[in-house]
Amino acid sequence: MDFAERQRQLIEKYRAIPDAQSRFAAIVEAAKNRPLLPNEFRIDPFRVEGCRVRIWLVPEYREDRCWFRTDSDAVSLKAIGGLLCDLYSGETPEAVVREAPAVLTELGLMPQLAENRRRTLWRIRKKIHDFAQSFVRGAS
Repeated sequence: MDFAERQRQLIEKYRAIPDAQSRFAAIVEAAKNRPLLPNEFRIDPFRVEGCRVRIWLVPEYREDRCWFRTDSDAVSLKAIGGLLCDLYSGETPEAVVREAPAVLTELGLMPQLAENRRRTLWRIRKKIHDFAQSFVRGAS
């Protein structure tokens, strides 16, 4: 399944919940079942800076695809950062660079977060983008 289909399915799944606050709560609740990152990845090279709570993003490149994992001390960041990782994992670097995460706005998630958390999510997206960009053929 490609990025557009994964994004469409996520939007469809959570749009079944009528209001943005309840959608956000459902996404946060689902994040409680996400596996914790092993301690070996909870280190500064994987930290996403700019938020008071700790959040880590672990990118990998294998078999010509990008893969991402995240974890955070804040369940809201773990939840929405996890959505971004789910969207982009398994994609080619070109697709990661090209595709925008409309799911965040389509589901009304961003207004549910404090400004600092919104900025942190955009930093996560930038780190995902920059990691993938480094593998785009012909990129300098």
